[in-house]
Amino acid sequence: MTLTPELLLTVAADRLRATRPELAGQLDLSTPEALCSAREAVTASAADGSDGAVVVTVISVFSLPRWVVETCRFALSLPADRARPWRRSFTRTLHLAGRPDNVKERFRLDHVADDGSMAWVGPSAEGDTTPLRRLLRTFSGTRELTAWAPVTVEVPSPAPAGPPPGRGPVHRDLYISTVRVTVSDVLVQVNHLLAEAALDGLVRPGDRLTIRSVPRLAGLTVPFAALRVDTDPHRPRQLRAYAGLTAET
Repeated sequence: MTLTPELLLTVAADRLRATRPELAGQLDLSTPEALCSAREAVTASAADGSDGAVVVTVISVFSLPRWVVETCRFALSLPADRARPWRRSFTRTLHLAGRPDNVKERFRLDHVADDGSMAWVGPSAEGDTTPLRRLLRTFSGTRELTAWAPVTVEVPSPAPAGPPPGRGPVHRDLYISTVRVTVSDVLVQVNHLLAEAALDGLVRPGDRLTIRSVPRLAGLTVPFAALRVDTDPHRPRQLRAYAGLTAET
């Protein structure tokens, strides 16, 4: 698979069509600029509607392997009736800095990492999260990524355990671009990729993911099963592949 500009545009446009198919015929998705405008309009519509939902994370210590595992575990724990409005809101997630232990008495935490370093709230209506968002500041991950040695993690069963996976465990590579990418970028971009992969059945309990860093995904020829494509803030007229899950390896 060669990540051409045309392919990136197709991937990003297909995501929007799949998430909000009822609006597909009204959208101009022919260029990166048109795609960006259409996505902003659809996202605003989802946020204002009664069928939208948002997730909030509370992070005290960020560890990429732990976060990958718990992001998948949280998404896999969601029943269909809660996952559906979040999916229609493009798995919108807000990341806050704080200690889950300090807020668990005041707010319901829907999922907490085993080590207590991070927690998830929602999906819920955006207004329901206002008190928590007023209490905590946005997580500031301004440090740019540097390369790391590949590390393999296993996706655990959610708590409480959901339905059986329906297939045997598989192994995939999770490639993450590092050039001019910050920790905050990872929280946004890779969150979308993993959450949607879990909700769509691409990632299941027992799967193993090898997290690999590359300067850019462009140039890789591995077969991807899912890609996270978004506008490049440093080149606003272009799209960029931030992360990708390969086919079974």
